[in-house]
Amino acid sequence: MSCCAPGSEDLALGLQAPPSDEEVAFAARDMGDGTRQVELSVPNVHCAACIHTVESALARLDTVERARVNLSSKRVSVRWRGDALPPIVSTLSSLGYPPHLFDDAQDGKDPVLSELLRAVAVSGFAAGNIMLLSVSVWSGAEGATRDLFHWVSALLALPALAVAGIIYYRSAWNALRHGRMNMDVPIAIGITMAYALSIYDTWHSGAHAYFDASVTLLFFLLIGRTLDHVMRNKARAAVANLARMAPRGALVLFDDGTRDYRPIGEVQPGTKLLVGAGERIPVDARVVHGASDIDCSLVNGESAPQPVAAGAEVHAGALNLTGPLTLEAVRAASSSFLAEMIRLMEATEGGRARYRRIADRVSAMYAPVVHLTALVAFIGWMLTGADWHQAITIAIAVLIITCPCALGLAVPMVQVVAARRLFENGIMVKDGSALERLAEADSAVFDKTGTLTLGQPRLTNMHEIPPRLLDVAQALASHSRHPLSQAIAQQARRSTSATFDDVSELPGFGMEARTGGIVWRLGRASWAASASEENGTVLTRNGDIVARFTFADEIRPGARSTIDTLKKRLRRVEMLSGDAEPACRQVAEELGFDHWRSNLLPADKVSRIEELSGNGHKVMMVGDGLNDAPALGAAHVSLAPASAADIGRNAADFVFLHGNLSAVTTAMDVALRAGQLIRQNLGIAIIYNLIAVPIAILGYVTPLVAAIAMSGSSILVISNALRLMRMGITEKRVAPKATKPATEPLRA
Repeated sequence: MSCCAPGSEDLALGLQAPPSDEEVAFAARDMGDGTRQVELSVPNVHCAACIHTVESALARLDTVERARVNLSSKRVSVRWRGDALPPIVSTLSSLGYPPHLFDDAQDGKDPVLSELLRAVAVSGFAAGNIMLLSVSVWSGAEGATRDLFHWVSALLALPALAVAGIIYYRSAWNALRHGRMNMDVPIAIGITMAYALSIYDTWHSGAHAYFDASVTLLFFLLIGRTLDHVMRNKARAAVANLARMAPRGALVLFDDGTRDYRPIGEVQPGTKLLVGAGERIPVDARVVHGASDIDCSLVNGESAPQPVAAGAEVHAGALNLTGPLTLEAVRAASSSFLAEMIRLMEATEGGRARYRRIADRVSAMYAPVVHLTALVAFIGWMLTGADWHQAITIAIAVLIITCPCALGLAVPMVQVVAARRLFENGIMVKDGSALERLAEADSAVFDKTGTLTLGQPRLTNMHEIPPRLLDVAQALASHSRHPLSQAIAQQARRSTSATFDDVSELPGFGMEARTGGIVWRLGRASWAASASEENGTVLTRNGDIVARFTFADEIRPGARSTIDTLKKRLRRVEMLSGDAEPACRQVAEELGFDHWRSNLLPADKVSRIEELSGNGHKVMMVGDGLNDAPALGAAHVSLAPASAADIGRNAADFVFLHGNLSAVTTAMDVALRAGQLIRQNLGIAIIYNLIAVPIAILGYVTPLVAAIAMSGSSILVISNALRLMRMGITEKRVAPKATKPATEPLRA
């Protein structure tokens, strides 16, 4: 169980020496804003108190800007400013959390699960047999027969405590020897005192012994913790599979023509790579030479092969299908799109959401409160005239029954299951707090180009343009990377014979070419044509318009149904765009927006979101572009498609991999259901403690009943969280639709 679970990964990693500062510095990556970040394995982290200890200690170090612990993966992410490495390793080691570098390439073995299953088997075998002996005692066995059954129970319980209990003893000792308390300390004390008291009673031929309580407590604790561990592994399994399928090396092409196979970590931006048919793309790269079809289903869920040629960008993890490609790496493997998706998934549980903070604060106070409660119960019963044996038996029961395992699991289990549910629907979430904020959103703001539309303009009047002029336009457009130029060049697909003496591009206006005494211009009409006040895209010959081009941007699949759904659910739904008024009006009418604004600068979008927030709205922003990043950051919660610019994806709380905009409503459905389950789990944990603790203090609960009750509440919380996996999500797959043809200027 996460709240009571020690870092049993130290069986696998505990013998490793912590890495040197040089190794940690080498493993860190440059974040591009003057900061560096490193992820370290901290296997001894196992509960909310551990998370608070690690994060607060690292945050106090000079230059450290952020420290975030992920309980599921037992990792800490540390970001600091400057090149000098803060004393991260020594700080963690002094706290009892020696860090380790990890390798994403694993052999598939899970030593933690192996230890847990072994412990469950041993404790279950011992608990079952001790229970059988206890039934005989409860049925009336007395005298020497009863004592014999008790001694046999003691012998059965001893190896169970040694094999299964070592998990808790190890964690408790690690905390105590570093001057700390954690949730495993009272558990270790409770099972030890129950066993010791039972030995005393057996030695003195007492009528009762609680060997069954110690072993049964371990058995149920380990069942719940194993379920928790398996569930967390499942939540990470899909992303881990992506990482395992990514290449571990790449064939590097050097300037002198030689080739060498290098580990993926040595591939830096600018490195030339060779990728044959049937191989996966090792890093985010740009096609330098060759043409092929690639399978992007591993990266973005698109099942249809995508054609690529020189100039196209490809993501790490995509499968090259039909032809060899020469690539130029644009990012290191640690900064690739695939690595970013993995980090998003692993960051899910680290969010300091309101519910999570409440559970963390209560769990952090657990150790001192439970010891004080047990001590008060012992003293109170002694003062009322009870003998020391009865008083200490009640204190042990209080010690066991007050374990806040259910409270510690209430929030993170739901967040882990929700992250898994979202990933199955092609949605990545940065942290648990984003789920909570999405459930709170009551207004939505959408960008237009690239969000509501695919951002892929389509030439709609090609048949109206004479072939000779289309040849000229295609030849000019092929020299530009502007989306509208690319639309002309790609959709014409003609073998052009047009040649020019020189070609130049004027950013923001268009292309100009000269051949003989003729000046050709393709671009904004007000620039390309003499004395023209038009705003469309035209082709001119010596200042005279000879062809006009109209374009349409395709509506993103699922956009109309998503907007319709949100208008029914939320208080306000708006479209904010930097595009011209005619294009915005067209999309607004197509999708049914009642409120929309055009010609907005990035600062204008931020101002509108702040205005809505000032009026009491909690705004959800959906955008994709570089200019949307400030607005995404200003919103209460934000989403971006995987096709968004890097800065847009980094600013967003959610990234949806599939092209369908119904991901927005899907994410809201999961977030709302997760919020309900979290509240239910917190209610279960609180009601359990309100009922169980007073009963235990009053002496009506034996240590055995306390063990079963505490473990049962934890398993109930886990089972309730798993209901999210069965939640039905209805997604309408809407076929892509194009807007009506519109005249739009060629702009840089």
